[in-house]
Amino acid sequence: MTKLLDGRLRWVLIFLCFLIACLAYMENVNISIAASAIKSEFSLSNVQMGWVFSAFVLGYALFQAPGGRFADRHGPRLAITVCLLWWSVFTVFTIAVPAGLAISLALLIAARFGLGVGEALMFPTTNRLVAVWIPSNERGVANGVIFAGVGAGAALAPPLLTFVLLTWGWRWSFLVRVPVQVLAALAWYWLVRNTPQEHPWMGKKELETIQAGLPARPKGAGAEKALPWHTILGNRSMAAVTFSYFVFGYVAWIFFTWFFTYLNKVRGLDLKSSAFFSMVPFIAMAVCSTGGGWLADVLSKRYGKRVGRCGVALVGMALAGVFIALATQVESAQLASIVLAGGAGALYVSQSAFWAVTADIAGTSAGTASGLMNMGGQFGGVITASLTPWMADTFGWTASFMAAAVLCGLAAIAWLLVDPSTQIGHKPVVGEVAAA
Repeated sequence: MTKLLDGRLRWVLIFLCFLIACLAYMENVNISIAASAIKSEFSLSNVQMGWVFSAFVLGYALFQAPGGRFADRHGPRLAITVCLLWWSVFTVFTIAVPAGLAISLALLIAARFGLGVGEALMFPTTNRLVAVWIPSNERGVANGVIFAGVGAGAALAPPLLTFVLLTWGWRWSFLVRVPVQVLAALAWYWLVRNTPQEHPWMGKKELETIQAGLPARPKGAGAEKALPWHTILGNRSMAAVTFSYFVFGYVAWIFFTWFFTYLNKVRGLDLKSSAFFSMVPFIAMAVCSTGGGWLADVLSKRYGKRVGRCGVALVGMALAGVFIALATQVESAQLASIVLAGGAGALYVSQSAFWAVTADIAGTSAGTASGLMNMGGQFGGVITASLTPWMADTFGWTASFMAAAVLCGLAAIAWLLVDPSTQIGHKPVVGEVAAA
């Protein structure tokens, strides 16, 4: 097996991360697709359905940083296994909630919150794996591939799960994924190790490549220990990246929670047409996530991380705002879907930069740092899940999208404050920044 995977083992693990991300975002989009059926069965308003959306994202947000710390301490092998099994259990709890009880809404909210808690382990853990397994000059592509799973899963969900929903009901659209998630947990635990040195299939040449490409670590006593929370929280680059990712999450969750409903109820497309056109932004996410990661690596190698990481993220966030604003001026529902897909794609051009930067500047505390960043992103999702329908009901859907566009502009500016070449708690020596 070592000879068969010679030089490619790290990419097998990254592909497995892609598949798990795909499963996760099939889960996340499924609730949006099933929203109309759930609202009807449970007699919920748009605002109450927003509470259900927000419950998941709140659990997901609150446990990002603890999940990242868990991954830093116990390693990605155990963390992702726990993640997959946990969210499988709470998927079953979601579909077991009965309608018609006085506490039905509360139970549904609790089930979605619990699912978010378990799924919170996922991306901080994959970033912890990237920080140890992937050379710095490959991290853009690696994160791009992982987050392409977000777009791929979200794109596959509408046609597949709409078919299941229309044929057997909304509960089956959740249940069909549970066996797959359990199998994925077993496959992950069997295949993954916490470090390249631990893996029995690791070849000498690939190990040398990985070790040579890892950023220099701070030296001295305690250098490999987890960074203190206050050190990470007080870092200027982390603060700027976290704010920008808050906006990223705010905008992305519009697509994951309300886009299907927007096409169906606001733009007037029928259920099948909505399922088809709601795929378009997610396909754009998958393509642009990988393309943005590749571009970030190429530019980083040629011009440095300031251009390759920060520049790509700045342009991506700014273009996302432009496309989202333009979509409000389009009359055709189909054309609006395509323009909004441009916004979603531009947003995901920046995706890998966020995670590559946190892996670079936090080192062996990458799980904690990226968890804190992703907590900011998911709080953006918590807010948009409930604020977007309120703004739409009060001021119209144009106002909802324009607010997102303005936030994108501010998020782009925040990248001017990020220094991707200096590790948190570590002062660079002369020449280190240039070398980076």
